[in-house]
Amino acid sequence: MSRITTGEMLQLRELLQMETNSVAKAKATLNLIQDEELLTLAKSGVQASEARIKGLQKFISDNDMVKAEVH
Repeated sequence: MSRITTGEMLQLRELLQMETNSVAKAKATLNLIQDEELLTLAKSGVQASEARIKGLQKFISDNDMVKAEVH
């Protein structure tokens, strides 16, 4: 487990939020694309964003950054 700073945690949160918003917007607009080449590029971009999100989630999980509390 690596120790990350508060600033790094904030940056991680911003990266995850940015990627999540980006992939949601891209998925919502895929049906609007009629050009096959552009559609292929857009789908590839969605897959790349999803892979980055999974990487960020794995980093969070591997570094035990989320604490679950039961009240």
